[in-house]
Amino acid sequence: MDNSKKKKDNDPFFGDGENKPKAPKFNVYWVYILIIAGIIFLQFFYSGKNAVVTSWQEVKNQMLVNKEVQKLVVIRNQGKVEVYLKEDKLEKYKDRLGTGMNSVPKSGPHFTFTIGSIETFDNQLKEAQTEVKEEEKIYPEYVERPNYFAEILTWVLPFALLIGLYVFIFRRMSKGGGPGGAGNIFSVGKSKAQLFDKESNAKIDFKDVAGLEEAKVEVMEIVEFLKNPKKFTDLGGKIPKGALLVGPPGTGKTLLAKAVAGEANVPFFSMSGSDFVEMFVGVGASRVRDLFRQAKEKAPCIVFIDEIDAIGRARGKNANFSGNDERENTLNQLLTEMDGFGSNQGVIILAATNRADILDRALLRAGRFDRQIHVELPDYKERLEIFKVHLRPIKLEASFDITFLAKQTPGFSGADIANVCNEAALIAARKNKQSVEKQDFLDAIDRIIGGLEKKNKIISKEEKKTIAYHEAGHATVSWLLEHANPLLKVSIIPRGRSLGAAWYLPEERQITTTEQLFDEMCATLGGRAAEEVAFAKISTGALNDLERVTKQAYAMIAYFGMGKTVGNISYYDSSGQNEYAFSKPYSEKTAEQIDVEVKGLIDRAYENAKRILVENLEGHTKLADLLLEREVIFSEDLEQIFGPRKTLSREQELAKELDEESHKNEN
Repeated sequence: MDNSKKKKDNDPFFGDGENKPKAPKFNVYWVYILIIAGIIFLQFFYSGKNAVVTSWQEVKNQMLVNKEVQKLVVIRNQGKVEVYLKEDKLEKYKDRLGTGMNSVPKSGPHFTFTIGSIETFDNQLKEAQTEVKEEEKIYPEYVERPNYFAEILTWVLPFALLIGLYVFIFRRMSKGGGPGGAGNIFSVGKSKAQLFDKESNAKIDFKDVAGLEEAKVEVMEIVEFLKNPKKFTDLGGKIPKGALLVGPPGTGKTLLAKAVAGEANVPFFSMSGSDFVEMFVGVGASRVRDLFRQAKEKAPCIVFIDEIDAIGRARGKNANFSGNDERENTLNQLLTEMDGFGSNQGVIILAATNRADILDRALLRAGRFDRQIHVELPDYKERLEIFKVHLRPIKLEASFDITFLAKQTPGFSGADIANVCNEAALIAARKNKQSVEKQDFLDAIDRIIGGLEKKNKIISKEEKKTIAYHEAGHATVSWLLEHANPLLKVSIIPRGRSLGAAWYLPEERQITTTEQLFDEMCATLGGRAAEEVAFAKISTGALNDLERVTKQAYAMIAYFGMGKTVGNISYYDSSGQNEYAFSKPYSEKTAEQIDVEVKGLIDRAYENAKRILVENLEGHTKLADLLLEREVIFSEDLEQIFGPRKTLSREQELAKELDEESHKNEN
């Protein structure tokens, strides 16, 4: 081995080949810093001290009288006079002139003072030297000292500002070009997709995604194909070109895509649908082309487009009625890239949206998005799994029952569950607790559903009594009706914009009968009916109840075909095509029939609620008084007053079955 090479390899400066230290990159800003530092150094260490400011009186009464002045220099354009002392007189003023490097130069000027006008100064100087011999008189020198820096600045500054503004504007415009496009306005059409690969820090995997078992199976199949394609191609199978994640907000569509990025050992491009849209014409289509160009270069890979409805809305159905919309051009380019004349072998498209009904049909056809993976709200078992994931970092009290939380949160999405866990931890910390308890989670659920408590809100006794009877009416009717949602808790503590609230445990069912909808309407109208029965007058507190009942009644008649007069006809538009239509899809006579039937349905529900309250007036009054006393009552209190409910809800039956299964497994 060559000794020089060996020495070079062992040298800490050169390194060992693989771990060679990288040379620092040159930066022009270091030059600017060195220049500024040099100027400051020269200013403070070599320029010395400026002339000491004095007054004409001191010069006249001391320096001129004692014959200490060597010369006077009048600067016309500055209105100042510089005083130069004789060299043998400097010792007298050494305290004022300073010593060492921080002193006034011996050559002067040593002192300076300001004058009003030159003529006045000349006259004053003549008067001060009237008794001085002619050869000893001091005659001032008159000079002009132009400020070259100010003059140069006057000429240069406007041009510098214009150039700076020009550079600033073009740099700001060029930022739309995405990665690698800074400083170039023509890069505005570059894709803004984020790339995740093996070197990236994508830490989420399928273990972190709970409650989406069916969706995970289909997505994991795509990941498996990319990891082991021979398993599928040997049997003649082809992987789907695209998969569309569809579901309500907060159910975990984007989280599922993040898990794919963490599990797949292939490049993963992530981009939002709104990233394609820009103020410049043609930018959206250009970014689509650039995205797929990058994807083809790194194939096999996955491209994820979040909120694809931003560009995938059905063509020709915009509110602006534009036939040549920029968004449509972007969509056309996306359709061509996904399944056009060219080949995208090895590029798989994942997309997510919560508005699949408004997407263009050409986007959803086989060959583009072959699969639609529905990500729905979690049921009881799935909520239990999601709670287990989000409760990992939280310090819980001993023997905490997680199944209790899953029972208390029907209809909650994964994002809502994460928010519940976070709010509970914050509430426990606010109360200086060492662990998070069951009551903290209950408070967190109430906070999310009803809003923040407003215990200090001023409410009169009459208003509080009206609110108590109103909420007790909801509780009484819902408890006594077989198909209404079972009550969980009633409160008359103001929360958010509401003065009182009732919490129900809705059944998790896929279809709903007419009887169930009618009983829910009766329970919703129980508050208004209770006010009329108890006080023979009504208030504005039922506004939200009336709004909900009206919408539900119109849905029953016009959408679900539950009306006797209108019959089995539905005017519901699932495609969204009539969203911007000027006319309704039915005649004026049909509209009148719908209105009459809706009013009759609401009247029957209202009369039924009043009948139940009149028949159970004693129990309703007792419940309202208890609510006034405690401000919060629970289902146990209703069971003591009215007895147990007739039937268990489907949710309660499922929870009971799961409890029995868990006890069997423990035994």
